Amino acid sequence: HALIDEYPSDESMRVSHETIYQAIYVQARGGLKREVAAALRTGRTRRKPHRDPAQRTKRFVDDMIMISERPAEVEDRAVPGHWEGDLIVGANNASAIVTLVERSTRYVMLGHLPAGHTAEEVRDVLVPLIGTLPEHLRGSLTWDQGAEMSGHKQFTVATGVPVYFCDPHSPWQRGSNENTNGLLRQYFPKGTNLAVHSAVDLEHVAQELNGRPRKTLGWKTPAERLRDLLLTT
Repeated sequence: HALIDEYPSDESMRVSHETIYQAIYVQARGGLKREVAAALRTGRTRRKPHRDPAQRTKRFVDDMIMISERPAEVEDRAVPGHWEGDLIVGANNASAIVTLVERSTRYVMLGHLPAGHTAEEVRDVLVPLIGTLPEHLRGSLTWDQGAEMSGHKQFTVATGVPVYFCDPHSPWQRGSNENTNGLLRQYFPKGTNLAVHSAVDLEHVAQELNGRPRKTLGWKTPAERLRDLLLTT
């Protein structure tokens, strides 16, 4: 690019990055390997291939629907029934709790995973948990790209609820869920065994959070907001 600026009318003063790379790495295969390695910032004397994103190994067998394809009504929280989900994990990754938060009301539901959190175990907890909801509150579920959701297609077939996946390393795309998980750590501290808590314990904690007035709800509680939805729809 600098050569183009310096010699705008001289077509012979052009060179592509590929030509430069090939010249460098051809020299590295000869007697100048040590000198080339010392001169290169990376210290590599062989090229590191970059795979096209389309050729990268798929994370899940079933194609993910990314959050960019999620309807606008979910983003602006105008329509209730859209959920964010995640796991909080116990000591040594041995136990976990499914956490679901409804985006417009901040209503919380918890699922018990005392013995593990494989894709099958998470699916088998999520399906009946979502099944407790009336149909108009089963709009969608947004999750990160954790391996525990590799059974997302089976979940969708069983519940009719599409799953949207966040971009990698983007926890803010599940902001309500992240905030709720922080509140839940008051009850389920990091590094503790979550298996000691029963399903009844989880229901009690969920009721406490759902009964807490929230500034973002005009100091109403999630339970009150959900109740209003159930009475008016």
